[in-house]
Amino acid sequence: MTGVPGTDGPVPWWREAVCYEIHPRAFADGNGDGTGDLPGATARLDHLAELGVDAVWITPFYPSPLADGGYDIADHTGVAADLGTPADFDALVERAHALGIKVLVDVVPNHTSDQHPWFRAALAAAPGSPARQRYLFRDGRGEKGELPPNDWQSAFGGPAWTRVEEADGLPGQWYLHLHAPEQPDLNWRHPQVTAEFERVLKHWLDHGVDGFRVDVAHTLFKADDLPDAGPGQHQDVHRNHLMPYYDQEELHPLFRNWRTLLNHHPAPAGAVAPHERVMVAEAGIFDRERLARYVAADEMQQVFNFAFLECPWDGAALRDVVEESVRAMRAVGAPVTWVLSSHDAVRPVTRYGGGRAGERRARAAALLMLALPGAAYVYQGEELGLPQADIPDDRIRDPLWERSERRHRGRDGCRVPLPWSGTAPPYGFGAAAPEDCWLPQPADWAELTVTAQQDDEDSMLTLYRAALRLRRDHPAADTVLRVQGPADGSWFAFDRSARLRCLVNFSARPVPLDDGARVLLSSAPLDGRTVPQDTGVWMIHEEYPR
Repeated sequence: MTGVPGTDGPVPWWREAVCYEIHPRAFADGNGDGTGDLPGATARLDHLAELGVDAVWITPFYPSPLADGGYDIADHTGVAADLGTPADFDALVERAHALGIKVLVDVVPNHTSDQHPWFRAALAAAPGSPARQRYLFRDGRGEKGELPPNDWQSAFGGPAWTRVEEADGLPGQWYLHLHAPEQPDLNWRHPQVTAEFERVLKHWLDHGVDGFRVDVAHTLFKADDLPDAGPGQHQDVHRNHLMPYYDQEELHPLFRNWRTLLNHHPAPAGAVAPHERVMVAEAGIFDRERLARYVAADEMQQVFNFAFLECPWDGAALRDVVEESVRAMRAVGAPVTWVLSSHDAVRPVTRYGGGRAGERRARAAALLMLALPGAAYVYQGEELGLPQADIPDDRIRDPLWERSERRHRGRDGCRVPLPWSGTAPPYGFGAAAPEDCWLPQPADWAELTVTAQQDDEDSMLTLYRAALRLRRDHPAADTVLRVQGPADGSWFAFDRSARLRCLVNFSARPVPLDDGARVLLSSAPLDGRTVPQDTGVWMIHEEYPR
């Protein structure tokens, strides 16, 4: 194997890994109650093995009142009863490992559910009590404390503070929640909080997990004096690192401590060795140099590249994101972690224009992402080319809907149960009636099921399987990525390895192939020896210029 940049050692598995995200309540229903669960996911792991992924990331399956899709957690080391049992989780890990698939789970350290025992104790306790110090309770401003402690806004809309009723029945202190009111933020300067999450990490490591995705990793610490943040909060993401509730310096010593824990806590049979464990940060920081700090040599190994996910289908913009992302991460010796979709994002087919045009661009984007050096994450259904689904008003679960006074429909459209087989809902998701499923599936998805695409050589599923196989056959070279193409970004190309080149054409003008180039894979049919608009192609040539 080639070495890690700056070393002579073998390449760790996570530097080039393709990880598949499972949103468990929408993946596969094993017991017929309409909700996806852990046994259902275990039974469908063969799909991931055939797809060719290296790892799976499972979003929260912990006990939760589901105010925010399971990210409001009442017990960080439990298993939600509607998803299974601890034994079911162990069975999933065992089966994944038997298939050669590593397992990552979410750790959600910024907040708990308002039903967590700690928060219930805080509400029952007096202001200033030890129970309240594990969260961020503050007195309000104004003559009678009737105003929030500062101007901070929730990422879900509205103030980031909620006032509680004290034991005497009168309005009292306020508590901070950067997300929904049902998700009170923890005080990460409290030693009990630090100790509790070390316990959480050890618990799941003891159950065989190979790593963690750290939810909103940039939000844990808040500026000490809780200053006002000013106008424009959550509107210009490129100013996120300037907000007093984001990207504080104390994050980095904490993550170094976690990395040390992962590197030394004993591993059970079947799991990776401690030094091969991985942490991936969900950090909404768009300043590339500041983002790279999360993957310094002694902190996390991966951090999602949201600039790539949020970039429009524009050649010049995408080229800039690719080049600048590679440059920033290479400066700290880290790979870029590419992502096209997730349970929080509009699906690429819809995001890139919808219909045939959106599908064509999503196919080209898949080849672009999977050719780039570094790690890649694939969200369930991305490999099927699912579009964003329209959810009826009375079925929306996302708190963004109500918090925005029903102006923002939220993220449920990408969280619809997967279509596995059949010609009508629930498309093999489970045995429950369509109306009883977690979210309603569109009536026109018959051609998008796994079964329908399985043997179709032109399907999105076939494209992903072929791309993942070729990606493994052509590991990325340990060289500086050089992007070639016109300055206007109408098309660009780069070499993944000494032989494999990727070219994507964004413009209406066809791009001719080099003489002697042999096409291995294309996202759409070529026009003779030219690459048409919105098409990606992988090709090899014995004598590509370096």
